[in-house]
Order: sequence, then C-alpha cells, then structure tokens
Amino acid sequence: MKSLSTHFPLAVVLLLAQGGCQDDFDTGIPVATVAGSTEAVTFRGGQDWPQWRGLGRDGVSLEERLVRSWPPGGPTEIWRRAIGTGYSGIVVSNHHLYTLDQNGDESLLALSAVNGQELWHLSLGSGFSSDQGDGPRGTPAADQELVFAVSGRGILVAADRSSGRQVWKHDLPREFDSTSPTWGFSTSPLVKGELVLVEPGGQGGGSLAAFRKNDGTLVWSSHGDPVGYSSPLGVEFQGQPQILFFTGRNLLSVTLEQGKVLWQVPWTTSYDVNASTPIWIPPNRVFISSGYGVGGAVFEVGRSGAPRQVWKNREMRNHFSTSVYLNGFLYGFDNATLKCIDAADGSMKWRARGLGRGSLISADGMLIVLGERGQLALVEATPGAYNEPARAQVLRGKCWTSPTLAHRKLYLRNQEEIVCLDLQK
Repeated sequence: MKSLSTHFPLAVVLLLAQGGCQDDFDTGIPVATVAGSTEAVTFRGGQDWPQWRGLGRDGVSLEERLVRSWPPGGPTEIWRRAIGTGYSGIVVSNHHLYTLDQNGDESLLALSAVNGQELWHLSLGSGFSSDQGDGPRGTPAADQELVFAVSGRGILVAADRSSGRQVWKHDLPREFDSTSPTWGFSTSPLVKGELVLVEPGGQGGGSLAAFRKNDGTLVWSSHGDPVGYSSPLGVEFQGQPQILFFTGRNLLSVTLEQGKVLWQVPWTTSYDVNASTPIWIPPNRVFISSGYGVGGAVFEVGRSGAPRQVWKNREMRNHFSTSVYLNGFLYGFDNATLKCIDAADGSMKWRARGLGRGSLISADGMLIVLGERGQLALVEATPGAYNEPARAQVLRGKCWTSPTLAHRKLYLRNQEEIVCLDLQK
C-alpha cells in the first residue's frame, strides 16, 4: 500500500460540512434549529448517513448499542475493497454507499453498503492534481431519487441514484467565472427542500448559488467572496430558514429563497483556507474555526440579526476537519492535538496527542476518531478527562476523510481502499 508521508503546510480541505440539532426553547429567547435537509431512511438496525457529516450535518449519530471497546486488531471487519484516490467522504442511503474517487477521471461511485460491490460509476471529467494529494474532496448528498456531488475541478452533477444516469450538471468555474481553489473544490452540496446549495466562488455576484434539484436550473446566485473550502449549513432562526456559508473571507448568513445576505462576520485565514463547517449551538450561537494560527470563535445572533462575538481564542484551530458539539462542549482537532473545550467560554478541558491531524464523529456517548495515519480510536465524550477505551490500526497511508456511521457499521477510507467495520454490540 502506498504511503503518502508529506505533511500539509497548506490545508487540503477535503470534507467539510455543517452541524446542529433540533430542540425546543423558551419562547422568550430567539430560537434557532438546524434545518434537516437530505431525506434519509431509518431502519431497525440504525440510521442512514445521507450527506456530509450525517443526518444533521453535525457529525453526531443517534445510533445506540455500539461496541464500547475492541480487541487489538480493531472491530470486526465486514469487507474491504480498493478505491481510487481522493478524500471524498462516504454517504449511506437505503443500503447504497456513495462517494467520489479518481482513476484517471474523477468519478461519482455507488457501492453496495452490504458487501462493497460496485453498482455503478459516473465520470465527472479529467482528474484533479494537487501537491497535497490528487482526486475529489467534496462529499456527495443523497436525496430520495438523486445523488449530488462536486468534483475537485468544480463539476456539479446530479445523478439517478439507482442507475447512475446523469440528470444534469454545471461547470462551476466556467459558468460563474471563478478561480479554482489551490487545493480543489471541496464544497459538499446541501439539499434543502427543492434546492441544492453550493459555493462556486464567483466574485461577480456568483460566490454562492442555489439550483433546482430536479432539473439543475439556477434559482439564485449572490455575493462576491473568493471560494473557501467549507460547506453550507441550513438553520432556522426566528422562524426563517437561513443558510450559513463559510467562504474564503466571511461567515455569511443568507436567505434560502433568494440568497440575500442577512449578516456577515469577516474571517481571514492564510490562503483563504476556511475549511471547517460552521457548528450551530442552540438556541442562537455559531462556532467557526480555522488553522494557520487563527483559532476559533463563538458568535451570538441577536434578534436584529447582527452577531456578537462571545469569545475568540486559539485553543481550537481546525485545520481541515470539523469539531463536534455535544452537551455544551466542543471536541475536535487543534491542528494535531485532540481537545475538548467549553463552548461557553473557549476554555480547554483536556488534550491528547498521538493521532496527528485527524477527524471525528460522535455516537452513543463516544467519540469515534480516525487519525491521519489510519489509527482508529474510541474516546469517551466527556469533559472531565481524556479516556480512550480502544485503539487499533485499521488503515495505512494518508487518512483525511471523516468516518461515516450507518446502521452500526463504520465506513473508513484512505486514498486506496474503503473498509467497513461492525460496531454493533
């Protein structure tokens, strides 16, 4: 197996997406809930993972009865198969698995979630090359009938999820006169109602865009920021659907229907690498973070819509992965250090090293952490202390793709293969 040992002084923004959960709040407080987007199927054995970072675009799974430890060799392996290069995340919907890879051309790929057998693949055109690894970065989104994806070169496509037939496509750099990001388009489409939202990065009013999901018609485009490496997040604030975009220069909130900018927060990072997905903290706060010495901050959105900075520090510098918010605390990678910080004031509760610049999700009171060299760790999601019940080497080489959990099965990939592991207790 090929090992790519080059460290990334630049952010390769591969997989970024959105977060939050729905709750009820006192009517005297501005209320916001994450607006669920992509349709998903819940089976007796668990839940689908139909889009970037799961059902709520927050990296949090509601599945229970998962293993709490495993032997030195790791969880039971169900299947493993070769795959082309790339960092695209894995989505699971109705027993099908969708991701992007590159074997010459970039392709949208469908596999059986049961045994890994290829069902179909759709070419998205010539491959993408980068000094930080070749291939696509963004993660597909599966709707009831279609699956949507953006290639590393910025080709947005909608395909029939059963057959792989192309339904429509757009060349984002050409149509929106945008400059391709240095390390490739990394936006993961957000499906909200009848719209598909992405970040083309056109600076003449085409930075953000929404397309009709069934036929690909452009519904609106707006703003003029250079493209970032993040993905949009849908929230509902004071009864109004809003979309949060973390562009190369700003955190923006826009209306769903027209893309009108409601408010913005300037956020400058070297090379425009705003890569992590915004995290919504109910009822009315949002956390953003970036690397290159910048750090993270929490902003509170008031009734007027103007956000107020609650705190900002350098305790959580998400380079390319996104943190997870649970019960008042943020868990994530501060560069190469896994940390827990208090979302109320940004103070650090614990830290642990040894996994490199990894990524993580959460389920059943645990953090499921994939280190950048293929070590899988199980960590208790508690601010009290770092406790790691299990760790195993499950992949080799560069692992910059966030884990996927569906129906108590864990799906992981590097740039050469996908593995499916059984987490059912």
